[in-house]
Amino acid sequence: MATSARQWWTVAVAVLAQTLVLLDNTVLNVAMETLADPVHGLGASSADLAWANASYSLVFAAGSFAGGALADRYGPRRILVTGLVLLAGASTLAAFSDGATELTVTRGFMGAGGALITPATLAIVTRASAPADRTRAIAVWASAGGAAVALGPVVGGALLTRFWWGSVFLVNLPVVAVCLLGTWLLVPGLRYAERRVLDPLGLALSVLGLGLVVYGVIRGGRPAGWSSPATLLPLAVGLALLATFVMSQSRRAAPGFDVRLFAEPRFAGGTVTLLLLFFGLAGQLFYCAFYLQGVHGLSTLAAGAVMSAAAGGIVLGNQISPAVSRLLAVRWCAVAGILLSSITFGGYVFFDEGTPVAWIAGMLFAQGAGIGLVVAPMTAEMMASLPPRYTGAGAAINAAARPVGSTLGVAVLGSVLATAYRGAIRPSLTDLPPGSRETALDSAEATRAVARSLSRPDLLAAADRAYLHAMYVTAAWTALLSVAGAVLVIGYFRPRPSTTEAGSGHGAAPSSDRAHRG
Repeated sequence: MATSARQWWTVAVAVLAQTLVLLDNTVLNVAMETLADPVHGLGASSADLAWANASYSLVFAAGSFAGGALADRYGPRRILVTGLVLLAGASTLAAFSDGATELTVTRGFMGAGGALITPATLAIVTRASAPADRTRAIAVWASAGGAAVALGPVVGGALLTRFWWGSVFLVNLPVVAVCLLGTWLLVPGLRYAERRVLDPLGLALSVLGLGLVVYGVIRGGRPAGWSSPATLLPLAVGLALLATFVMSQSRRAAPGFDVRLFAEPRFAGGTVTLLLLFFGLAGQLFYCAFYLQGVHGLSTLAAGAVMSAAAGGIVLGNQISPAVSRLLAVRWCAVAGILLSSITFGGYVFFDEGTPVAWIAGMLFAQGAGIGLVVAPMTAEMMASLPPRYTGAGAAINAAARPVGSTLGVAVLGSVLATAYRGAIRPSLTDLPPGSRETALDSAEATRAVARSLSRPDLLAAADRAYLHAMYVTAAWTALLSVAGAVLVIGYFRPRPSTTEAGSGHGAAPSSDRAHRG
């Protein structure tokens, strides 16, 4: 076991690497408006932007299972280095993409790097810290989300104010260099004697299954609608592949996605909680960026500064979450955080083009506080419920819950937003030429571009009104789904009174695994 000072330096390196992974998601949110611009960006459509966002999270989510297995097999230190190198190379390619398709592909490779980094960093934090310090160390690791929320929009906005859009990816390179140096100097080599077998078929099934489901959901938001075969067929095939993936994993002796872990109520409940939380958060950030820049008229830097207010709330929530968990129990702490987030998700229905920026920032601060109340206690509880030899598998599922929720949140809520926008803007486009009408239906940015080309200020105002309507509809659904998630947590997440204190890292083996060994 490392000395106290050495273990906290190790945690610091892991937190910096994890912050970089999360930064790559938040930094893109403030760049959406620029990427949609046909002059200063790539002229990307709403679907293009959803895919650029989703490709990172999609590969990240599915690849996290392999990342956990690789961390257990080769050691988290080696896998962390591999992930950092892959992320740096893919970031460089993304910065010089010539179109939305190339950006989507390179973002996928960035997600593969993140899929190696996140389970490796959580395994390092869990296994390198002393049992008495483990809950605190995991809380510090979880606070990387707050740092990313703070830094991503501000850094992205500052870069976009001075440089071209590709600069938001190149900023990764110096951070990767610092992480590699810190890993070489400070992170110990941690490996168990038992080496897990890799599962290429399972990885392929999970990536293809999630990809087809996300593709179907995004297609559902297109003009053809949800009844189109182009929407229904990918959804059906994707769900079938995911079912096959789960069944195949349940039959493996050492699966990457270990279904047996869900026999532990704390682990299962924590996974569901995190997935639902990040579903709402990612979808909300997607339409918040367009609202602040498109409707409210803020610059990229100003929008980034407003969105970073959530970081202060996350820091506050993380700091008070241990005390709240002791007072209310982890389950009720999570419910309180989810309900607070739900209120802020629904708060968008009261916003318009004249809403004071201070109100928006205050709502985002409260939202961050709700998230902070959930993430650290849930992560500590999930990892504490598992025996040490399951930390890689548990870290992989913990890591995957966030991007799976984020991917589905952007896809589902993005489709709701697009469908509601088209329904609201269509009556204002009846007098446009057919070609311009179809272009304007694609997104609010496309409508504004058509309005400017035709010198139609009335159409600019109509685009803002239609977007606000679409945002209200989407925000209402986001809030309702979050409330439903809180209800599920109350009924489903029931920690056993006899389990060890959160953060011990030495919980009992999953019941089905105990039966298997007995």
